[in-house]
Amino acid sequence: MKLISILGCGAIYVFAFLSNAQDNLSKSIARGKELYKESCITCHLANGEGVKDTFPPLAKADFLLKHPEKSIHAIKFGMKGAIKVNNVAYNNAMPPSGFADDEIADVMNYIRNSFGNKNPQLVTEKMVAAVKEK
Repeated sequence: MKLISILGCGAIYVFAFLSNAQDNLSKSIARGKELYKESCITCHLANGEGVKDTFPPLAKADFLLKHPEKSIHAIKFGMKGAIKVNNVAYNNAMPPSGFADDEIADVMNYIRNSFGNKNPQLVTEKMVAAVKEK
């Protein structure tokens, strides 16, 4: 009986933890969507498809999954030089966003869960703060 009680309490704790994590992600995505509309939409467009041969897509973008730290770095500090997204080379410049670390986390959570992307791992302000300029 004691084992059943312990397992029941453990299940409740896990459910509450997962529910809270999902709620945090949902709120972050909503904030990120607004920031995206303010600053990112001009180049990456409303559908996240970017501009062919000029601005890389965020829609179904393998770069976001393969290189989350580089993606954070690009938003935080800007990016110059060649990158490959979905096997297409892009060589353009992206200015730094000017966003605070918490805002960058929100934008990352939005783009990693929009435009055909799905990544339930929450990007946090702490993860963004750990990315330093090189």
